[in-house]
Amino acid sequence: MLAKKIILGAVLSFLVIAGSWYYHNQTAKNIVSGVVADPLGSLKSEGGRTNVLLLGIGGQGHEGGDLTDSILVVSFNLSGNTATMIPIPRDIWIPSMKAKINTAYHYGNDRRADGGLDLAKSGVSEILDIPIHYALTLDFQGFVKAIDAVGGVDVNVERSFDDFKYPIPGKETSQPESSRYEHLHFDSGMTHMDGTTALKFARSRHAEGDEGTDFARGSRQQKIILAFKDKLFSTGTIFGTNVITKLKESVSSSIDTDITSREYGGFFKVFLGLGSKDNIASLSLAEKLTSPKSTKEYLGQWVLVPTGSWEEIHAYVAQELSTP
Repeated sequence: MLAKKIILGAVLSFLVIAGSWYYHNQTAKNIVSGVVADPLGSLKSEGGRTNVLLLGIGGQGHEGGDLTDSILVVSFNLSGNTATMIPIPRDIWIPSMKAKINTAYHYGNDRRADGGLDLAKSGVSEILDIPIHYALTLDFQGFVKAIDAVGGVDVNVERSFDDFKYPIPGKETSQPESSRYEHLHFDSGMTHMDGTTALKFARSRHAEGDEGTDFARGSRQQKIILAFKDKLFSTGTIFGTNVITKLKESVSSSIDTDITSREYGGFFKVFLGLGSKDNIASLSLAEKLTSPKSTKEYLGQWVLVPTGSWEEIHAYVAQELSTP
């Protein structure tokens, strides 16, 4: 199972959708109507915020391919042109589901067709006590192709690290066990990454030292998001018809979302307003979660639960998101 843990590739597809919208609306009339439209009127929101759940899945051919082991909420302040990213650790226990949050998409789809997004949104809303207006998933293949379509991304690797147990696809049961893994090494500093390298950087779970935690992993994934946003919205990319066409073709079969085509224009304008990294903040739940000593009431699973109470987490999130 460790060889098939899921990364947060879905965040990239959200930006790709905006690019696809741009490509499909090349006439001046449609471009102007989309960009001029007020997101507050064209997008679902509450209190001036639109909250989007972004999920990464392994996809077809991967064991547990619809387990969303990496999860992120992006909360957009529509009037302030800011956004807050909230990584959701996959092992958080959801009382109403009696299961971990990473299973919600899977169980939702089991219950009814297209039910995965709804159950995942409900579970994350229970964690944060905020409405989740939209959700989107992207699989491994779409993640790699999206990065490659824009010519790769430039990422600042804060700390050098090694991961000696990065899973090799198709070798989950190989013997000896050491043949199932490859050794990853990243040096600190600015690094240009193609899709495959970015996937490894975002997905690595067994790095030695501080980079081996889920919270460090979430931080690396956010770096990929910002780097992709910068590349996608650079002049040479966003106005390059060939690039946008390639993006559309790359991810069209890898996305599952409840965002409708008529809402793309509003999101496109939101992203144009996020031109500076200073406009994008990050909110961590690390200090608000703990692993209980006894796993009896959690079906014997290693889980994360509130250090204090759910109400304390809800109050913390509400306070942080109330900041302009």
